[in-house]
Amino acid sequence: MLKAIIFDFDGVLADTEPLHFMMFQRVLQEEGLPLSEHDYYQKYVGFDDRGCFHAILSEHGRDTAPETIHRLVERKAAVMLGHLTTTRVVYPGAVEFVKNAAGRYRRAIVSGALRHEIEFILKSAGMRDDFEHITAAEDVQDGKPAPDGYLHALQALNQRAPLLASECLVIEDTFFGIQAAHAAGMRCLALSTTFPPDRLGIADAVTTTLQGCDLASLARRFWT
Repeated sequence: MLKAIIFDFDGVLADTEPLHFMMFQRVLQEEGLPLSEHDYYQKYVGFDDRGCFHAILSEHGRDTAPETIHRLVERKAAVMLGHLTTTRVVYPGAVEFVKNAAGRYRRAIVSGALRHEIEFILKSAGMRDDFEHITAAEDVQDGKPAPDGYLHALQALNQRAPLLASECLVIEDTFFGIQAAHAAGMRCLALSTTFPPDRLGIADAVTTTLQGCDLASLARRFWT
C-alpha cells in the first residue's frame, strides 16, 4: 500500500537545475576552472554541492581538502540565495500536486540542495507546512546515488508513525536519484524535466510533469 511520497527537490518541485549550473560555473570561474553546460548535465547533475565541487576539483588535479570544498559550497550558497530572492522557480502544477496529496499520503523531501535554499523556496510558494520532513545535503555524508538520504528520511518518518520503504514512492529527475531510491528499497516515478524519458528507463514509471499526474493510477499499478 502506498503511504508516503518522497520528493527530490531540484528538477522535481523547483526548476532550479539551470540556476545551480550557473552558480557552479560562476564560482568555478572565480577559481580559474571551466564548467560547460554539457559537462554539468552529463557528469555532475544529481550530485550535492560537496560532491560536485569535489568531482570537478579532482578532475582538474586541484586541492579537495574539506576546508576548500566548504569555502566553495558557502560561496555558491551565497550567490544562489541572491538569485532565489528575485526568481520564482516552482514548477507549474507542483503546488497543486503536493496539496492534493496532502489528505492521502505522508510527504517528505530528500534533496542534495542546502536546507536554507529548500526552506526559502517552499515558504515563498506557501508549501513549507505541506511536508512532514526534509532531508537536505547537510543531513547525510554520502549524497545520491547512495541511498543515505532516503534512508535518513525513512528513519525520521518512522519516529512519528511506522512506515516501510516498500510503502514509499520517490519522485526523481536524474539517474543518480533513481538509483538512490531503488537502493533504499523504494519505487520511483521519474520526471523528464532534466533528461529525456529514454534516459530515465530504470525508473518504475516516467512522466513529463506533475501537473495532472494521476497518483491513484500509480498506486493501483504498484500497490495492488
